[in-house]
Amino acid sequence: MQDSYRTVFVYVQDIYAGVLKETDTGYLFQYDKEYLNNPEAAFVSLTLPKREEAYQSKTLFSFFDGLIPEGWFLEVVSRNWKINKQDRFGILMVACQDCIGDVSIRQVKK
Repeated sequence: MQDSYRTVFVYVQDIYAGVLKETDTGYLFQYDKEYLNNPEAAFVSLTLPKREEAYQSKTLFSFFDGLIPEGWFLEVVSRNWKINKQDRFGILMVACQDCIGDVSIRQVKK
């Protein structure tokens, strides 16, 4: 079993689709079972088609990394939230709650 460090909820068109976790070995994305059973529910990305088995990666999945701002906006996010620009998961957590497109990220409240 992998230890989980930080976790976010992933939504597609404001519908809960699954969970993305930072683990001791990298990252894990798992679709929600109810979401998988909805035949009309879209997949998060072409690179992450719907399936029951969790996706695992040593680096942040390219789709989620692509949601992270770049350039001057990355500078603003890093400075305002005091997050190192190299902390891709941390930036994702704070800057991707209202992204352009169908997918949004919401923090897990402790």
